[in-house]
Amino acid sequence: MSAHPKKVVSADKHLHVVEQGQETDRPRTAGAVTAEIGRKIMFNAAVLDTFDVKGCQPLHYDLLVLCAAIEFADRRWKRPQGWSRNLHVTMPVIDLSTWQKRVVQRNLRSVLRHLTCDEWSFTFVQATNRSPIGERQGVLDFPTTKTFVIAYSDGLDSRAVSALSGTQAEALCIRVANFRQRRKHGDSYFTQIPFKVIGYRTNESSFRSRGFQFAAVTAIAAHLADLTRVVVPESGQGALGPVLLPLHNIYADYRNHPTFFQQMERFIQSVLGHRVRYEQPRLWFTKGQTLRAFLDLSGKTKTDLTSARSCWQNRRVVNTGGGKKQCGLCAACLLRRLSMHAAGITEERDTYVILNLSASDVHEALSVLPQQSDRDIMIEYGSVGTRHLQQLADMADLPDSELRVHASEIAAATSSNYEETFEKLRALLVTHAQEWRAFLSAQGEQSFLKSWMEGGRHGRSE
Repeated sequence: MSAHPKKVVSADKHLHVVEQGQETDRPRTAGAVTAEIGRKIMFNAAVLDTFDVKGCQPLHYDLLVLCAAIEFADRRWKRPQGWSRNLHVTMPVIDLSTWQKRVVQRNLRSVLRHLTCDEWSFTFVQATNRSPIGERQGVLDFPTTKTFVIAYSDGLDSRAVSALSGTQAEALCIRVANFRQRRKHGDSYFTQIPFKVIGYRTNESSFRSRGFQFAAVTAIAAHLADLTRVVVPESGQGALGPVLLPLHNIYADYRNHPTFFQQMERFIQSVLGHRVRYEQPRLWFTKGQTLRAFLDLSGKTKTDLTSARSCWQNRRVVNTGGGKKQCGLCAACLLRRLSMHAAGITEERDTYVILNLSASDVHEALSVLPQQSDRDIMIEYGSVGTRHLQQLADMADLPDSELRVHASEIAAATSSNYEETFEKLRALLVTHAQEWRAFLSAQGEQSFLKSWMEGGRHGRSE
């Protein structure tokens, strides 16, 4: 499927965001819902206080509410068969004059359309509560040693790229999670996203607007700390793979692609009046190369990496023995295992629920899962992830003509030389192919992964 499919837009959906305690009639039109701040958009006061530093403006709070409203709308309405939806958001803002500027609205619609492939429109109204963050008890300054902001998760790339980009004193790490986690060995300072959205019924799981949320929160931190550099930690396979190889009948995932960050820079400049530059220092390196570079840093060991979490699963599959393991077979786990192998890191046997990738029959590997439904889901996730990694490796042998459109798009977004960009893209694909072949070889010729690469789903026993 093309990264830019012909759009068939569904009927209008309208989200009305209202202030806490504001009386409002329930929407009477079909496809309209109300989300009240304080009930369906919940702000964590303690976490919000971490944003209440010198330079904090009502505009920053407006942007956080906007992120929450976009998440609610994105997840509330299920996508139609044609993928695209027509989403309208009405919400209160404190700095109304800024949000009514044509350039702000134009850039906002443009970046969201590129990211989600939906048609978005916004109506901003004056908020009655002009001090939603509360009374300031003092002025907190960010340390002057900070030189860049990084969206920090519990993943391998975040941990490695943060260290590769600068010292702990230089990195302003913003924890991009909706929940607080215990600090682990190798972690730097972090906070968390200060809001939680509830009541959207989990109708839509794609949640492409998550990328907007992460980019906006890090931009707010950069503005408050008077920094221009925002480091994006994703390595090449994760940043470019979802656009190079979009899933069938699904719009390409641009959440870590340079074209999204180019548009996000324009939006942030127009709304905050602050220039940020989203840097992708590991764009042309595989995750395996990134991990090796991290281990070359003084004082860094594999323990700093093995405690990081990669798995997408939050289901009972990974909740075993009183703790949470990594499933070992979803696309994220497969990329992790491939990258650890490329970096020469051997993990403990109890890292993964599904450990044995060398089995000739997938049912043998999945025998640790007692529920048939769990085994079926893991076969679906694992087969899709395996074929994606194989198809990405196959791209290393494509003729130049089939890579040029991607190189041209990336070169334009990064203001880079086209020929150099093309060569870097080719080199990335070649390195990925080499690492993937070495990883498969380590599993043995009998591995059920080989069957999945050929289009099967159930291993050698099919």
